[in-house]
Amino acid sequence: MLFEFIATIAAGFGLAGVALIITHLSKLAGKRAPKWLIPLFGAIGIFAFQIHQEYNWYDQQVAQLPEGVTVVKKAEESTWFRPWSYAKPQTFRFIAADSGHARAQVDNQDIYLVDLYLFERRLSVQKIPQVIDCTAPARADYILPTAENSKLTIKEHVKQTTKWRPLTTDDPLFINVCSDEQSNL
Repeated sequence: MLFEFIATIAAGFGLAGVALIITHLSKLAGKRAPKWLIPLFGAIGIFAFQIHQEYNWYDQQVAQLPEGVTVVKKAEESTWFRPWSYAKPQTFRFIAADSGHARAQVDNQDIYLVDLYLFERRLSVQKIPQVIDCTAPARADYILPTAENSKLTIKEHVKQTTKWRPLTTDDPLFINVCSDEQSNL
């Protein structure tokens, strides 16, 4: 975020420098450029860079995902204080599943432990382990091992879990984890 701030300031100064060159050239031509030209160009540089970054953030993050991690859902939104987002909504959040490292089948059932990663613009990435039951289809939060349940296996977790949330067969998470290639792990 610090580098983005520095780049934003540099974009503002860069475009203000272009306006400064225009004002000097206009003096040589015998005319005067308006005094507000330099601050206007600086503001345009700052806004243009920020809008560019907001639209390219999603692509930059997806390009950095390791192999086996794929995007299963993205959230696009338009807001009133970004009127340009009504023409093309911006992606500020997305969910990626680490299906390349999904583990385990329990008693010949297609039940996998998968890490979901929640990405949101200007926030830290959150990792949420999920248990996916491909036969139901359903998903549940995985209880991370603590001192009391340090020996809890996926099989025991499945038996204890009561908060299963249904998945549809056309859900991108279900398709990503429960595809034929994934079943052959």
